[in-house]
Amino acid sequence: MNLLQDLNEQQREAVVTTDGPVLILAGAGSGKTKALTHRVAYLISEKGVGPAQILAVTFTNKAAGEMKDRIRRLLGTTERREQPTVGTFHSVCVRILRKDGPKLGLASGFNIYDGHDSLVAVKAVMDRLQISQKQFNPSFVRHEISAAKNELVDAAKYAELASDHARQTIAAIYREYQKLLKRNDALDFDDLLVEVVRLFSTQPEVLAKYQRLWRYVLVDEYQDTNHVQYTLTKQLTATHHNLCVVGDPDQGIYSWRGADIRNILQFEEDYPDATVIKLERNYRSTQTILDAAQEVI
Repeated sequence: MNLLQDLNEQQREAVVTTDGPVLILAGAGSGKTKALTHRVAYLISEKGVGPAQILAVTFTNKAAGEMKDRIRRLLGTTERREQPTVGTFHSVCVRILRKDGPKLGLASGFNIYDGHDSLVAVKAVMDRLQISQKQFNPSFVRHEISAAKNELVDAAKYAELASDHARQTIAAIYREYQKLLKRNDALDFDDLLVEVVRLFSTQPEVLAKYQRLWRYVLVDEYQDTNHVQYTLTKQLTATHHNLCVVGDPDQGIYSWRGADIRNILQFEEDYPDATVIKLERNYRSTQTILDAAQEVI
């Protein structure tokens, strides 16, 4: 199968530019998933890269599943054969922590608190500290703790930065919330990423192992990455710089949950030798719709 035959010129460039940092600017309907999956297949079938040496990260399990299916079809492989690692940031981090988390003192069978579990834990801490849930909305408190973790601000640092009574109260809740998680051998969703960054920062031999393992890293929807995801990506690619990110600054809609549009806007500052490829042909919408959308943007 000729992997390049049904790609346009820009998509082909995105596929064959395999080494070094690559920024693919791709609007909706421009065939970015096609370019990404063909790129993975090209690395394996044409460049001889072992599937296990490729990590592709996206933001939803659905998108990850679709990507896996497309790659298998392109390569003609089955579930039983070795596959590249394709998943969300959280699922990849769970995999790392199950294996190497004990080096941080984590139980290999740690529990994972979802959003509901975290909120219940915050409410329990507030009750123990006799903090009124009418005065401090538990959902807001949980959001504040999550936002702090996404910026790699731990409970001690948050307390140090707290400049008013409200923040100092949240700092006290944050501190006790982390103690509760530890007692229950639990991590919340944000901790999954934070703890991997801490693992890589404090255990250089572990970081080196994953840098050697994943020689090629691809990140989809890069405009929606937050600070901890950005840091994790930089750690993994610090030695080889074989980082390919795909995104569109005009589609950055998750600032409310910590996404930092500067990650994609400053990619060329982080990687001065980056190749920038624009996928500008739209396969989904008519020109009238595209013109209207551009005016809105």
